Amino acid sequence: MSGQGLQSPDRLVYYQKFVSRNLTTRYDHPVMSFKVISARRRYLLSFLALVLLLGASLSTQYLLEQRSHGRATKLEQLRLLPKGEILRPALLGYHQLGADLLWLRVVQVLGDRVVRDKDYEWLYHALDVITTVDPKYVYAYEAGGVVLAELAGRVDLSNRLLEKGLAPNPSSWQIPFRLGFNHFFHLGDHSRAAEYMAQAARIPGLFPIGPPHYTARLASRLYVQGKNPEVALEFLEAMLEQTTDELVREKLQRRIRRISLERDLQMLERQILQYADLKGKRPASLMELMLAGLLPGIPLEPYGGVYLYDPKTGKVMSSTHDERMGVYVPADSIATRGDIE
Repeated sequence: MSGQGLQSPDRLVYYQKFVSRNLTTRYDHPVMSFKVISARRRYLLSFLALVLLLGASLSTQYLLEQRSHGRATKLEQLRLLPKGEILRPALLGYHQLGADLLWLRVVQVLGDRVVRDKDYEWLYHALDVITTVDPKYVYAYEAGGVVLAELAGRVDLSNRLLEKGLAPNPSSWQIPFRLGFNHFFHLGDHSRAAEYMAQAARIPGLFPIGPPHYTARLASRLYVQGKNPEVALEFLEAMLEQTTDELVREKLQRRIRRISLERDLQMLERQILQYADLKGKRPASLMELMLAGLLPGIPLEPYGGVYLYDPKTGKVMSSTHDERMGVYVPADSIATRGDIE
């Protein structure tokens, strides 16, 4: 189920680092920190609690107490939350504050070691309610998507939550980035992963408002791994047109040349297969592809080398590169450097 690159222990290490580095900015918890909730939200916290108690929480709490004889667990409270469409009107416009309070309850449950519910359907329901109450709560989509995929092992629910967040948050690169991560590492779907990474890379702004600098290069590699080098080249050339920084332009141009090489190799191997289908055997040389009308000419090798053809295997290599291009993700690259060359 997982894609190439990080194996399971490495993914856990990555997410431990991700949690400690990126998820400790909002709630005072090993996963989330409450410190950056605005003063206005803290000021209105007691009012929201009253609204919740007088509104949807009254009926929910009553139901919980009736079912558990006054010993309702926090998890049960989340499991029996009313739908967000019902809860949202009861908040009287304090949607962000309502989402914060519900999120804190989720954090409390996740931090409770006595929780043994492993299906995590309750978590998706709670996150669905939170993001319906506040559809622009990017952090809930991102952190919730990570927990659902990595801790719960429910990539399906993670993707469902993240996809829900795309439309109301078009300026968030984090959501498509996480979707790309899930599709690559968990589902092995390089093409879909590339589409999401490219969507993240197109969002303007410098990091952290915009995506990390390596996102565009990762998207291009994913397109190649997904057998779409032409799309990768189109994407990179569009990025090149939008970039004025000379250092960035130089890196993009290097990437374009490398993908052009892979494009040519894939094209030549496709034509070799077509020749074999027509003639019942592989060509003895690349020149025979031209003689058969399958190629207008042998493409120039972008690095000044030549293309080497092995008629025994039908494979084509470059004299300047021993290895074919693919998505290469060292165990520490995303977690520590985020730089993919």
